[in-house]
Amino acid sequence: MTGPTDIRETVRRRYAESARQIALSGAGSCGPGCCAPETRPPDEADVFGASLYPGEEAAAAGAALDGSLGCGVPTAVADLREGETVLDLGSGAGGDVLISARRVGPSGRVIGLDMTAEMLELARRHAAEAGVTNVEFRQGYLEDIPLPDGSVDVVISNCVINLAADKDLVLTEAARVTRVGGRFAVSDVVADVDMDEATRADLAAYTGCIAGALTEQDYRDALVRAGWTDVQVQPTHRVHEHARSAIIRAVRG
Repeated sequence: MTGPTDIRETVRRRYAESARQIALSGAGSCGPGCCAPETRPPDEADVFGASLYPGEEAAAAGAALDGSLGCGVPTAVADLREGETVLDLGSGAGGDVLISARRVGPSGRVIGLDMTAEMLELARRHAAEAGVTNVEFRQGYLEDIPLPDGSVDVVISNCVINLAADKDLVLTEAARVTRVGGRFAVSDVVADVDMDEATRADLAAYTGCIAGALTEQDYRDALVRAGWTDVQVQPTHRVHEHARSAIIRAVRG
């Protein structure tokens, strides 16, 4: 059996390599092996990455979206407000952080959390190039968020929570750092109930955002156990023969 440490290291290596490729080329793509498995439907050519972002969002993020590995646009549904503090779990190259920074304004703050040093370096460079000053990037794990209790208003994430080996702990940590009444608004991959065991057992698929995905009901149950209420799961598009992308929202109880 593959343990949580093995899964984490496999994901870290894959995303570190993606960051290095983006840094070298000045652009990136989400091909097979990251969040775009070869088994995606042939008529869904753009189910991951920067192409999902509308023009206004893409312009706000600039080059930080070039190597996007996401499956949605969480900033479009997070209802971000002036002065709020936002936490982006698995912030990658910083695209959603930069979009959020413009939404919350100078009186707000956005924190990007990522375990991959190479991605953090890339994100900091993108923030500096954009002249955005109300952001910070921290290295750490989703299962052990380096923030105090009740310190953020909104948690966002883009196709990252499904990569974690212990999703219950991730969702509990997200609830811990969110103020009562705060919001959870993420894009993530949700597995069909009939996902086969061969897919789930394939460690390589973890870096394709598929094998680790929860079913819709399992996701709902995990959020409730973690202390979230008013859970909503809205599927958006199919990303694999056994999985869909979804917008998942909840309120801190």
